Amino acid sequence: MKVTFPHMGNQYVATKVLLEELGVDIVIPPQCSKDTLNIGVKHSPESICLPLKVNIGNYIESINMGADTIVLTGSCGPCRFGYYSILQRELLREIGYDIDVILLDPPQGDYKAFFDRIFKLTGTKNPYKIVKALKKAVRVLNQVDDLEDTTYYKRPREKVRGSVDRYYDQFHKDIRMVYGYEGVSRLMKETKEKILSVEEDPNREIIKIGVVGEIYTIIEPFVNLDIEKKLGSLGVEIDKSLKVSRWLNEHLFLNPLGLTSEKETTKAAEPYLKTMIGGHARETIGYSVRFAKEGFDGIIQVYPLTCMPEIVAQSILPTVEKDYNIPYLCLIVDEMTGEAGYMTRLEAFVDLLRRRKEISKSEKLLSGY
Repeated sequence: MKVTFPHMGNQYVATKVLLEELGVDIVIPPQCSKDTLNIGVKHSPESICLPLKVNIGNYIESINMGADTIVLTGSCGPCRFGYYSILQRELLREIGYDIDVILLDPPQGDYKAFFDRIFKLTGTKNPYKIVKALKKAVRVLNQVDDLEDTTYYKRPREKVRGSVDRYYDQFHKDIRMVYGYEGVSRLMKETKEKILSVEEDPNREIIKIGVVGEIYTIIEPFVNLDIEKKLGSLGVEIDKSLKVSRWLNEHLFLNPLGLTSEKETTKAAEPYLKTMIGGHARETIGYSVRFAKEGFDGIIQVYPLTCMPEIVAQSILPTVEKDYNIPYLCLIVDEMTGEAGYMTRLEAFVDLLRRRKEISKSEKLLSGY
């Protein structure tokens, strides 16, 4: 059995460690690219959302590299992600790939079937071995998200443009050549030290933007057209409403202990959206309110065309913008999104935020006299 999985931002680093620590033979999908997207678009329904198309491209590229099994997570509720495993399996069969799919979705009472799938994937029924590997993967997931947060901080402050990306891009090349927890953890530590050593420009004025939206779209750089790098080059520090490590901690580890901050996000969204409607619409609203209260300069929502939960959130966010006096920009992406127009909108939005900040400073100076 040679296992592959969808590519979603840095999640592949933790998945790689988990499966390698269990001795599972894996095929890491290539970094998402135009080739990946073109393959997925060719074999997917036209009206389906962009993440599924990119996933199909991931699978076919991995199958051509020798993969014969796909592992993916599932979901419940109204979001179409809950149907991905069924639809993707049928699409691959239509193409001619009769590939095994192991779905790790919420048990919903059938724990035997859930654990049977885990045992099939891991090739062992030893709970100690599985838990030990899982703990290492979770540590790596937290480390890699921390590394990414470091790039968010340093990129807009770097004195020589491109210094952070030189180290970060090299990390993604090297990680594929490193095996297991110890090697991956060491490489991340070394990369973080290099990024932290990048010289900063002390005179640069930083704009802070909160990025919200559908989880796959805001986490996978190819799909959001490298919004992190584009904003960083414009002197913008970002924070994202959703990260894989945050989602895992909130829903798997902290929630049973009552330590989750999800209640805070839900409470922030409640005046605008009182119920769960699928996807991450409530998180989009809740984190937008939280970012506004924390003094961020602006909010950017990114989501794939036809994503219904985010369409609902988009209709609400102008009210949040008005209530909290925080500028808001919505970016909708699909396979036809042009990079030039996308960059122009980001530049115009950042210029608006800088101008607002200058006016605010001027008003404060005048009021001081």
